[in-house]
Amino acid sequence: MTAVSAPLSACTPCPARPSPAARATRAAAVACVLALALLALAWELWLAPLRPGGSWVALKALPVLLPLGGLWRYRLYTYRWVSLFLWLYFTEGVVRATTEGAPARWLALGEALLCLGLFAACVLHIRARLKAGRLAAQAMQTARQEAAGA
Repeated sequence: MTAVSAPLSACTPCPARPSPAARATRAAAVACVLALALLALAWELWLAPLRPGGSWVALKALPVLLPLGGLWRYRLYTYRWVSLFLWLYFTEGVVRATTEGAPARWLALGEALLCLGLFAACVLHIRARLKAGRLAAQAMQTARQEAAGA
């Protein structure tokens, strides 16, 4: 008894190579996350700390680094939750930009702008991935219909 089996490549779908749009938006998202973390550290430790010499508020940079692994691995779920999570940092930037003095005001505006850049990168990445998935599903459906009709 011998069983005829399909080649392994036909049975297990290989991950598609990321599109140029996905690679560009990943690069932008990772750059914004790293810049946001560096800004938070520099802001609270050296540039305009709440207390001279720095404060524990610098720890706000740690949660920003959590999504780096998922962003790097193109995990769609990570892009989705980061697009919601970043609004905490955006809100802090807007509040501090409107309530603090000159050096902290500019840093807060930078934080808000980095958050907007990260949001744009996440949204564009999600849209590109969903569009690629729809196109792949349509191509597979068309191939099945052609195979059934032949």
